This record gives sequence, structure tokens and C-alpha cells, in this order.
Amino acid sequence: MTDAQQQAGSDIVVGAVRVHGLLVDEQTRCVHYHGDRDVIAIRFICCHRYVPCFACHEAIADHAPRRWPAHERDAHAVLCGVCAHELTVAEYLAVEACPRCEAAFNPGCRLHHDLYFD
Repeated sequence: MTDAQQQAGSDIVVGAVRVHGLLVDEQTRCVHYHGDRDVIAIRFICCHRYVPCFACHEAIADHAPRRWPAHERDAHAVLCGVCAHELTVAEYLAVEACPRCEAAFNPGCRLHHDLYFD
């Protein structure tokens, strides 16, 4: 794959939700995070687009990312790439797996919560 193809990105639809990013697969994995448990996408508050990770947002967006403020924890902002269930920020922060389909989420993602959530 050429650099130009990688930068152009690719989109998929999971359930009824379009996910934007680099090399996104059918369960929201991307070129940056593509392990078995890398099955979420996050809706960025700055553009309201679902993207698999911060690095994908940086690569495809024409603006700086913004984090979800603490007072908006009830916003649906996390998509399970396995079953297309949309979790609120509060729900996502409280679980280790999807509450609907029980697909395990990557525990390493907790190290990056400060990139997405205040």
C-alpha cells in the first residue's frame, strides 16, 4: 500500500454507523490497532465522526481533536465493532467488554482514555 493510499483512509459501515480511519476492517480495527480486542470506535466530539483511534483521527481530520467533557458522560460515543452497540462514555469507562455481545475490549485502551475523555 502506498503512503497516499494509507493517508486517504477507508470507511466501513458497522450496523448503521459509518466508521472513518486508516485500513478499517469490519470490526473497526485499523492500521494502528488491529489485535483481537481492538473492536471499538470512538465518536470524536469535535467532528461527531466515529474513528478507531486517536492516530486515525490525526491522519484523516483537518482539525485538532477535542476530548469529551466530563459533563457529557451520557453521550453515546463508543461503538462496539462486533455488534454495533453504541455505549455512552460512562458505560464504556465502567466495562471491560461490550454489555450487549460480551466482546472483550482491549484493556490497553485504558492507557489512552485521557486522549478521548476529560
